[in-house]
Amino acid sequence: MDTRLLELLVCPVTKGPLEYDRDKQELISRSARLAYPVRDDIPILLEAQARVLSDDELGL
Repeated sequence: MDTRLLELLVCPVTKGPLEYDRDKQELISRSARLAYPVRDDIPILLEAQARVLSDDELGL
């Protein structure tokens, strides 16, 4: 994931920052508690395609 692109992208739900998880190929929105998939280097920023993060995944 290009770091310049990551700086421009925001969570579509909260408009907050996203973190890239390289191992899981996901963009993480801690404020929305969602993980958006990245497929073929294309972020899929649709709430319907995101998965809900557990407390353990968020480190809570």
